[in-house]
Amino acid sequence: MLLLLSPAKSLDYDTPLPPGLPHTLPHFTEQPLELIELLRRQSPQQLSELMGISDKLAALNVARYEAFSPRFTATNSRQALLAFNGDVYEGLQARSLDEEDLDWAQGHVLVLSGLYGVLRPLDRMQPYRLEMGTRLATTHGSNLYQFWGTRIAEYLNQRSARQPAAERCIINLASQEYFKSVDLKHLKAPVVECVFEDFKNGSYKIISFHAKRARGLMARFAIQQRACSAQALKAFDLDGYALAPAASAPQRLVFRRKGRD
Repeated sequence: MLLLLSPAKSLDYDTPLPPGLPHTLPHFTEQPLELIELLRRQSPQQLSELMGISDKLAALNVARYEAFSPRFTATNSRQALLAFNGDVYEGLQARSLDEEDLDWAQGHVLVLSGLYGVLRPLDRMQPYRLEMGTRLATTHGSNLYQFWGTRIAEYLNQRSARQPAAERCIINLASQEYFKSVDLKHLKAPVVECVFEDFKNGSYKIISFHAKRARGLMARFAIQQRACSAQALKAFDLDGYALAPAASAPQRLVFRRKGRD
C-alpha cells in the first residue's frame, strides 16, 4: 500500500533536526534541474504573474532557484517530511515520529511534487515553490501535467510491484490538483480515496482546512498502525473521525465527525 500526499507551500528549514537522521535522495534527478533552469529565466515580476504570488514571495523563490544545486547536502536541504509545514503536516506531526515510524513511512508514504515529481519522506529536498497546477511551458507541453506525463504513474507501478500482491493499492490523500499528475491510464494498482467530512449547518460536508489536517492524521495513523491495506484504514478514529459505512464504497472511504466549527 502506498499513501499519496500533497506538498505544502509553507516550509520549515529552521527547526533543528535530530542528529544522525538518515536521508535519501529524490528518485527523479534530471527533471528538477530542467525545471529549475526554466524557472531561473523568470524575473520576479514574471514569477509573480505565473504563480499568482506577491512580489515578496516571488523574490524569495527567485533566490531559491538561483541557489538550487545538483548536490543535496545537510546545509542546503532536509528530509521532505520534516521540511513541509502546512495543514496536512500539522496533522501528520512528523517530528514526533520515531526512527522506526519514519523507516516504515519511507516504504509506504509518497509526496507528490511539481518540482521533484515524487518525494519519499527521507528524501533530501531543497526549498522551492512550484505548484503542480502551474502553467509553466516546457518542451513537453504547456503545463506540469504534460511535463511529468506518465513518469509518476510508472514510478508508482515500480514501487507497488515490490509489495505483496494483496497489498497493492494506492491510498489517495492528495488534493485533486496533485493527484491529476498521476496518469490513471498507466497506473496498475487500484486507487482508494479517503474523504473527510464535518457536520455543519445540518449536513456533512468537506471543510478544506479540516480535511487537509485529517489527511495528515490518516497518514500518521497508517504509519503508527503499520497499516498495509485499505481495510486497515477503516479503523481510523483520530480527532473524532469515524468511518461512515453507508456513505462509503470500496474505492471511496468516507470518514465523518460531529461537533466541530
